[in-house]
Amino acid sequence: MPPTDSHPLSILHIDMDAYYASIEEREDPSLRGRPVIVGGSAEGRGVVSAASYAARKYGVHSAMPAGQAKRLCPHAIFIRPRIRFYASVSEQIQNIFRDYTPLIQPLSLDEAFLDVSGCERLLGDAVKIGREIQCRVKDELELPSSVGVAPNKFLAKLASDLEKPNGFVVIPEEKKLEILAPLPASRLWGVGKVAQKRLQDAGLKTIGQMRELTKEQLVSMFGVWGETLYHLSRGEDDREVVPEHEAKSISHETTFHEDVTDKERLADVLLGLTEDTAARVRRRGFWGRTVTLKVRYHDFRRITRSVTLDRPTQHTLEIYHAAKMLLEEKVKIPQKGVRLIGVGLSNLTTGPDVQGDLFGGMDDERESKIDAVVDEIRKEFGRDSISRGGLSDS
Repeated sequence: MPPTDSHPLSILHIDMDAYYASIEEREDPSLRGRPVIVGGSAEGRGVVSAASYAARKYGVHSAMPAGQAKRLCPHAIFIRPRIRFYASVSEQIQNIFRDYTPLIQPLSLDEAFLDVSGCERLLGDAVKIGREIQCRVKDELELPSSVGVAPNKFLAKLASDLEKPNGFVVIPEEKKLEILAPLPASRLWGVGKVAQKRLQDAGLKTIGQMRELTKEQLVSMFGVWGETLYHLSRGEDDREVVPEHEAKSISHETTFHEDVTDKERLADVLLGLTEDTAARVRRRGFWGRTVTLKVRYHDFRRITRSVTLDRPTQHTLEIYHAAKMLLEEKVKIPQKGVRLIGVGLSNLTTGPDVQGDLFGGMDDERESKIDAVVDEIRKEFGRDSISRGGLSDS
């Protein structure tokens, strides 16, 4: 049965499979099928940025300390990230997307939402468009991807993750409850090991069983997040696809596979997130005044702490100093740890304000030159190829 007019299949979520590792395998075919880890080092320094599926079989995953990854997979091949190169490939992928719709919301270099409503008359339905995009990315760029097609963003993202790698899953409105019902509750956004245990203790292992709870019951278990879980368990999500040029902020975040209690490790991850955020801000030609730190605890409580600077900035050092100050002074790490951390820049403008000083009168010209040099070095030699004294004390 075709989808109803009120809930058309119009949202695609396209997720590149093991993106950084897949690019490295494309560039060096001898790596294919081998456990490839992008980020960190064989000596155990740094954190994992990405892992090939061969490495994931050993339990290696992103944001894992490199030393732990080495212990899990001693014969892994460690590769220094080349973020600017991956970003240039991402732009090629985005160019393919633009052939189908201007409504593209990148979530990172390797995934994006597309709204293809209104494109059917010229290009065919969402399923046809999704198939074409997946084939073009494979044929033109030699990279694998997984595609989800659904009436909303949550279902589309869920669908793209169900049959990785090279998956293609459609979740129509009239089938969503049937498809969701047998899936483990961990498939819902935000449900990790701790929350899953709480649900299992209550006899609830699947989304279908979770749907038997009332909104009030879920709120009593998970606080305000319970209301979101109530709607997600029913496949409901009214968020729109927001193109990047309309975004009110630019941010990066990461979810840990295991809750983190070590503030030094959080600061280390925060540094990488800040570098990526600042580089993206500069690429888009923006400046921003408000730095926001986002933290989600093991029990789903989410907090944000923000500081508004004296004037707009796009400098990595200024953004990181502000974010690190928020982490050290405004966030208490509970004994059971943190599940997610992120940093964002908002109050965006298209130029700097020459009035005022930031953090004690930072030299704009000097910082701009440093940022430009760092961007170029990282573009040429990879993300981990350089660190500055102002950042390495974390």
